[in-house]
Amino acid sequence: MAISVRVTKEEEKLFRDYAKFHGITVSDLIRTAVIEKIENEIDIKDFDESLQLYQQNKELYSLSDIIKGNK
Repeated sequence: MAISVRVTKEEEKLFRDYAKFHGITVSDLIRTAVIEKIENEIDIKDFDESLQLYQQNKELYSLSDIIKGNK
């Protein structure tokens, strides 16, 4: 699938120079950047939800307890 993105000449040069420096295509650069951005936002959302649960409960569980099914 192809997606078009409008950028300024300066942005295009920045993208191309960065991709060339790292030995990747501009397509790979943009794909990776977008995926990382989405994953980071998911991580922040998950952290915020976990923090809210902790603040409500204030109980911590060890990994071994979770694996054993004790919690």
